[in-house]
Amino acid sequence: MKFMSKKVHEIIDILVCVFLLASPVIFGFPGTLGLLTYALGVAYSALAFVTSFKIIPIEVHEVFEFMIGVTSIILAYTLFDNNADGKLFYVIFGNCILLTWLVTDYKGTSAHSMTKL
Repeated sequence: MKFMSKKVHEIIDILVCVFLLASPVIFGFPGTLGLLTYALGVAYSALAFVTSFKIIPIEVHEVFEFMIGVTSIILAYTLFDNNADGKLFYVIFGNCILLTWLVTDYKGTSAHSMTKL
């Protein structure tokens, strides 16, 4: 069921950007793990920015968000398979992104969507 409005999703996107950019410092990610997390934070910030200023349509944002979620989980089991911190972080992050993707009413057509928020 898609119950999250685009407005709430925009707020969550901002929080995700801040979380990604702060995670290497908060969790003490070294080397490649920290660098990739910063890069993902910058890329996610760019995606949120170009979507909020209507440079790309919300449908493109939706596709990219799905791809980010799936790619994060794949990275956890390939690149960070031997790093417990990286594996846990990217599995949880990827699943959270996919869950957000799943419940967001990108088109604003659901009767259950919290459209006033």
